[in-house]
Amino acid sequence: MKLKRAALALSALMSLAAMPAHAIDVAPGDYAIMPSGTNIGLLYFQHQSSGTFEIGGGKAPDSKLDANVMVLRGLHYSQAFGMPALYQAVLPVVGFDSARIGGTDMPKAQGVGDLTLGFSVWPVQPSNPETGTTLGLTAFLTAPTGNYDAAKVSAGSGTWTLTPQMGLIQGLGGGYYLDVVADVALTKDHTENGDKIERAPAPQLQAYLRKQFGQKTSVSFGVSSQRGGKVKVNGVDTGQRTERDQLRLYANTFVSPTVQIQGMLAKDVHVDGGFKNDYVAELRLLKVF
Repeated sequence: MKLKRAALALSALMSLAAMPAHAIDVAPGDYAIMPSGTNIGLLYFQHQSSGTFEIGGGKAPDSKLDANVMVLRGLHYSQAFGMPALYQAVLPVVGFDSARIGGTDMPKAQGVGDLTLGFSVWPVQPSNPETGTTLGLTAFLTAPTGNYDAAKVSAGSGTWTLTPQMGLIQGLGGGYYLDVVADVALTKDHTENGDKIERAPAPQLQAYLRKQFGQKTSVSFGVSSQRGGKVKVNGVDTGQRTERDQLRLYANTFVSPTVQIQGMLAKDVHVDGGFKNDYVAELRLLKVF
């Protein structure tokens, strides 16, 4: 029973690591308003590596996680309710090089992850972006379309998640900007093989200081902090939850008028109830159509 419970907990964790059922990560500048009719395609490549599984204030010995994630994302900017609007879709594909807890290798259900659809509007638009305020509101809906097995480390989550999000960009002058994003993941309880799996609401706060070097290049540093997300199986606390503080460094540049390359490095500084990432490396390719 302990092994099964650990597998259920790890499965829930991995749907988080595999990008969006339980966390909607936002890069600095993502809440900037683009002209109506703009279409953007993005391709992400991410590698996560961890040698520590921390739970209940302790560490499970001989634990390891190496995951590779590719994400396809499409954006379409438009108008709705008299405001700028954005429609988007996000689809991850996940592979696990290794997944081990306490010396036990966990079975894997890798491949296509859950599809997330998003809709944004901007009720506050700056007259001067360099010193003004931009405020956007987004609703993300993640569907259980990914490869999922409750007893395996899974690319999918096996359930629905609604994530309302608010994004703020504050121009500070001199090419400096403050990007702040807050959301909460609301996950539907579900039953797998007779076991009821529950996850508590999981809030997340992301904040970055961004320096823009002209129109082409920017560098940002910030933090992501997640809390909540306690996972129960048949009413029993598994010890797995969403408690993670992560430092992040971003840099991007346009290599042509319509193509941008962005890199990100991140490191967990505090985790309880899951794997603590030694590092996360991400490359993002963006194309404006």
